[in-house]
Amino acid sequence: MSGNTTLPTLGDLAWVPALEHPELLAEPVLAALTAWAGADPRVVGQVAVTEIDPEHADTATLNELHGLPPEASANCVLVAGKRAEEERIAACVVPASTFADVNKRVRKLLDVRKASFLPTERAVADSGMEYGGITPVGLPEDYRVLVDSRFTQDGTMALMGSGVRRSKLLMPGPLLCALPGAEVIEELGVSR
Repeated sequence: MSGNTTLPTLGDLAWVPALEHPELLAEPVLAALTAWAGADPRVVGQVAVTEIDPEHADTATLNELHGLPPEASANCVLVAGKRAEEERIAACVVPASTFADVNKRVRKLLDVRKASFLPTERAVADSGMEYGGITPVGLPEDYRVLVDSRFTQDGTMALMGSGVRRSKLLMPGPLLCALPGAEVIEELGVSR
């Protein structure tokens, strides 16, 4: 295996290798992680999963309850817009201390007149993931995956959904930026 293979950990949660615990992952997430691990061996040793109480899946609640640093949380929102009747959808992954600038930055990146959050029912149906657990790993291939450039910094972590509300994924930020199809974007997230 190349690179660091130390499993990341945060807070007081019990982290285990994600690929060894498929029961904690939504099917599309497991399929994407498996394929990604075939191309990038870091995935096996650097993508962790932990089981959580789904009632505490909200970022702020989870961080407070388990002593997790807020700067490690990566929020993933799905945004859609149309151009000449062509729908364009993107997953925007930003640090939880920021929010995706949907009306300006994301709209311009999608090259659409108006961008808005994908309706919950549609996001769940299209992704095969649960609301509150949607993650950039395993989304439909026609979705763009936009990742805030802050995750490229050495030492950053990305704590995010696993496709289900009862667990969370954790990986180094630079590995998230290497997710197949990911586009690293400067200033995707703006300060709250």
